[in-house]
Amino acid sequence: MAKILIVDDAAFMRMMIKEILSKNGFEVVGEAHDGAQAVEKYKELTPDLVTMDITMPEMDGISALKEIKKINPNAKIIMCSAMGQQAMVIDAIQAGAKDFIVKPFQAERVLEAINKTLG
Repeated sequence: MAKILIVDDAAFMRMMIKEILSKNGFEVVGEAHDGAQAVEKYKELTPDLVTMDITMPEMDGISALKEIKKINPNAKIIMCSAMGQQAMVIDAIQAGAKDFIVKPFQAERVLEAINKTLG
């Protein structure tokens, strides 16, 4: 069972992803509300995959992605973006994100991205 870390500054967004993942046999091992916390949790939990919000206070998702990639160059990270953040999504992919999902989340798309990335 794949272990997943969910990172988003909005608790209800984390809850939505968690629900989609839990219903589909994934184990959510942790949650973080900003990039700095995401990096700490990544070190502590060593998840198989991270869903990472792009826009967060303290440390944004792209900075956190880069930090996690320093810890583990093979880290699997999927970015979560709002509509209209294409430029940031491109930055994230260039920095090593495997895929991205757009809010509001559609369960099929979330699962497709995760299965593809873990596959």
